[in-house]
Amino acid sequence: MLLDDHEMVRQGIELGLSKEADLDVIGSFGTGKDLLDALAQRPADVVVMDFILGPSDLDGLSLIRTLNRRFKRCKPVVVSSHYTPATVSLALKAGSRGVLGKTQKLTELIAAIRTVAQGRIYLQPCMLPALQGVQRMFDVNNMKSKVELSAPVRLNACLTPKEQEVLRCFLDGMSVNSIAAKFSRSASTISTQKQSAYRKLGIKSDSELFKFTQQFGEPS
Repeated sequence: MLLDDHEMVRQGIELGLSKEADLDVIGSFGTGKDLLDALAQRPADVVVMDFILGPSDLDGLSLIRTLNRRFKRCKPVVVSSHYTPATVSLALKAGSRGVLGKTQKLTELIAAIRTVAQGRIYLQPCMLPALQGVQRMFDVNNMKSKVELSAPVRLNACLTPKEQEVLRCFLDGMSVNSIAAKFSRSASTISTQKQSAYRKLGIKSDSELFKFTQQFGEPS
């Protein structure tokens, strides 16, 4: 089944998948509610879904968790325009079995669907380095259904405790100098920690940080 609040995107994906003999699109929906109602009537092996839906719809993380709770057979694959290490980490922790960016080719999505249907997690090789070398490890064995990673991956929210502190203070409206005074660090140190956090979250500006927190909650 497909879920995206843009009909043209859904139609394009459905057209592409219809050419694959081993794939059958049994539903295409614009809202999370319509998808859940359909799954209650007819199960699907894989749901290809957008991560950021309409303003009145369920958020992507809640929907992934709902799918894992109510439809254990169904495996979510996220296709998102907001394709950053933080988004990938959040989606996988919520229970997604694969994550792709919307700029990727349809052949990548087809490969992801087949991989996930076989019980493995699909991640693009370009995303692996950004998800490695982190502090708290994401234990794949904690997932409700055991899967086999298509590549060795360890995930977490990426940020060190000091980087988390800096971003929280910045979101509270504090300046670099005031944060430096609060923690008895130099302004250059605070600035460096802030920029390091930005790189790990895959964002480049203050406005992108605020957009990120509005969509996914504060980094943790």
